[in-house]
Amino acid sequence: MKKLLGISLLLLSLTVFGQVKEDSIQFSKISTEILNNGKGYTELKDLTKNIGHRLSGSEAYEKSVKWAEQKLKDAGADKVWLQEVMIPVWERGKESLQIKTSNGTWKGLKMLSLGNSEGTGGKDISGEIIMVKSMEEYEKLPAEKVKDKIIFFNYPFSQSFVETFIGYGDAAKYRTTAASLTAKKGGKFAIIRSLSSAFDDVPHTGAMRYEDKVNKIPAVAIGNTTADELENLLKSQKITAKLNSNCGMKGEKLSHSVIGEITGKKDKSVIVVGGHLDSWDVGEGAHDDGAGIVQSIEVLRTFKKLGIQNNHTIRVVCFANEENGVKGGIQYGKTAKDNNEKHLFALESDAGGFTPRGIALEMDDAKRNQIKGWSALFFPYGVYNFEGKYSGTDIYPLHDMGVPTAELVPDSQRYFDIHHTEEDTFEKVNRRELLLGAVAMTQIIYMIDKNW
Repeated sequence: MKKLLGISLLLLSLTVFGQVKEDSIQFSKISTEILNNGKGYTELKDLTKNIGHRLSGSEAYEKSVKWAEQKLKDAGADKVWLQEVMIPVWERGKESLQIKTSNGTWKGLKMLSLGNSEGTGGKDISGEIIMVKSMEEYEKLPAEKVKDKIIFFNYPFSQSFVETFIGYGDAAKYRTTAASLTAKKGGKFAIIRSLSSAFDDVPHTGAMRYEDKVNKIPAVAIGNTTADELENLLKSQKITAKLNSNCGMKGEKLSHSVIGEITGKKDKSVIVVGGHLDSWDVGEGAHDDGAGIVQSIEVLRTFKKLGIQNNHTIRVVCFANEENGVKGGIQYGKTAKDNNEKHLFALESDAGGFTPRGIALEMDDAKRNQIKGWSALFFPYGVYNFEGKYSGTDIYPLHDMGVPTAELVPDSQRYFDIHHTEEDTFEKVNRRELLLGAVAMTQIIYMIDKNW
């Protein structure tokens, strides 16, 4: 009996070893193919330089839809289609912010209106600036001190967190709520310090939102250097600010997410990999999220190029409207539910095209532990962190339906230097870092497809 048990354990260990060796060889093939022949970097250049930034509702976004449709066909997708999505349309238009100091002269400041903010209708709006450095400080201000004033929320992006997404989350409430908080006490408009980890004067845009039944007043962002200078001026004198802005919502329009897939050989259960095709209307949307788009297409291309016989349908989704509405993700989830499609897993890349460090896993412990059990396979590729318990914005509707979801975790130290700014350009992306992200994504999709 003991001899039989020993033989069984030996056979089991050899089987496991054989499987690990087989997976290790496949991982190497995936890496070699992408690093040598991957098209993600050149495709990102094409997207960013020939189309540029791609705000939902813009002509450029519609060009990117056609671009993504063709790239998925070129990558070898068995089927490519456009999924209809009703998206909000927001336009920036001309805008300016000036301050008047004690000597009576006006000085222009670098600024960006926050996404989805209403403007001034092309008219000047001015008032005295009141600075606060926290929500708690603002809450202590009586309404009579805020009325007809401009509130400057000067809350800095915390440098204390090694994980910069925590710092971003900590500061994000000021961007999303500043306008409504100011309006509730009768203020004219809000200025925020940008959600930026950099020590420069580049303003960052990003979505804000209005509370129901609260007056919709403008909200703008300034860079860190300007914020520091304004703070110093306010210590010694009263400062008047003047805003002129033509931004605002322009209703809704019909647009599309772009979807391509390779059909499963065993069944039609779906594994999703994707990013968002839209970007803000500054910079080129290279890291956010052109990188995620080309990496996702690279996954499909690599499966086809290496002749990997996928058990389940592998579907690339280029989501519409993540930045200022998440309508693409919401519509995808609704359609999947309405069509009663079985989804096994969804992975998003929307944290920049920097060196991959890990994969965050938002799923039950059994599946988390199974994936973490594969960590030795990923380690040679610099991917080691599987501790995160979050996933991408576009795939949260799938997560809410019970689908295990995940997100690629690149090195985050530089991301919030350029996030939502004119600095998010192709030149900020390194070819090897971008393609290594595609390697890790292809490897995890391969393992999920093989084992689930």
